Amino acid sequence: MRVITQLAIIAVLGAVGGGGWYYYQNMSSQAVAAAPAARPQAPAIGVEFVKPKRQAVVEKVEAVGTARANESVVVAAKQAGNIARINFQEGQSVRAGAVLVELESRERAADTEAVRAEIAQSRALADEIRQQLDRARALRQSGNATEARVDQLESQLRAAEGRVRQNESRLRAADARFEDFRITAPFEGRVGMRQVSLGALLQAGTPITTLDDVRVIKIEFSVPEQYLGQVRVGLPVTGLAPAFAGREFKGEVTAIDTRIDPATRAVRLNASFDNSDGTLKPGMFLTIALSVATRDNAIVVPEDALLAEGVRQFLYVVVDGRAQRREIKLGMRMQGEVEVLSGIGADDSVIVRGLQRVRPNLPVNARPFSPPAS
Repeated sequence: MRVITQLAIIAVLGAVGGGGWYYYQNMSSQAVAAAPAARPQAPAIGVEFVKPKRQAVVEKVEAVGTARANESVVVAAKQAGNIARINFQEGQSVRAGAVLVELESRERAADTEAVRAEIAQSRALADEIRQQLDRARALRQSGNATEARVDQLESQLRAAEGRVRQNESRLRAADARFEDFRITAPFEGRVGMRQVSLGALLQAGTPITTLDDVRVIKIEFSVPEQYLGQVRVGLPVTGLAPAFAGREFKGEVTAIDTRIDPATRAVRLNASFDNSDGTLKPGMFLTIALSVATRDNAIVVPEDALLAEGVRQFLYVVVDGRAQRREIKLGMRMQGEVEVLSGIGADDSVIVRGLQRVRPNLPVNARPFSPPAS
């Protein structure tokens, strides 16, 4: 009885195993029949491309600077005194040597006249001694004057002439002091705001007004030391002032500092701008663009073609109907365009539209770029 039971169990297990194998084979054949023969090829992506342009590119370095007058000075008194006359109007243009302010100088004038009188007396005395000496020399030849008398008169004449020179020196000093009571413009320029009033008592060094030569405006600015080998005196410079939006001021580099600032690693430059119309004022803020190099045959593409990944720049070109990614090195950026220094050639087709769906080596349906109608 036990043997029969065991045989029955074996028979059942065999039947189950055979049924499972038949079911597995049947399902596998159905899956193979249902599977597609091959995955269809991805459709080509529609893109638009441009050919890079060849054009001249001016490499510029931008900086900021403050306008300064070509010459600038604070006009101040050299001597103490009361203001007797003010001869300028605020904002007036004056020539070099123009008398701006006169101080009360009657006492100084009297001193000068006294010195002139002393000079006249000393000259008269010297002339009289000279005449006596001439007569004594003539009498000496006839024996009517002694050699001692001649020597005495020569000594007196030298002393008299010395007093004349001394008084003349005093007169020059008096005239110089007298001139200090007439405060003049040291150079041609425009005077600023008046800081004193008529009749005021001035002390030496008291500021009266400012004087600026603004026919030429100087701008001091700094550029990184990496451009030191490219900058030179005479390079063209353009300036933009917030106060005059849209107007471009033109100048040139006139001086380069002999040292590099160790803190900023930059070199200071001076540029001069013609300001004959007086538009620019000392102290104004300007944005400076310095042209350091010109490349006549540079490759330029639209800025829309760029793809940035961190500090790296890429773009796509069409090669044999497929998108190929290229890493590029950028040069100057212009309005809506960029210069490409390396990575593509002038004959490449650069994709500018449809970049969102483009991936490396995907097929593309490329056509020339058509800018939208304005």
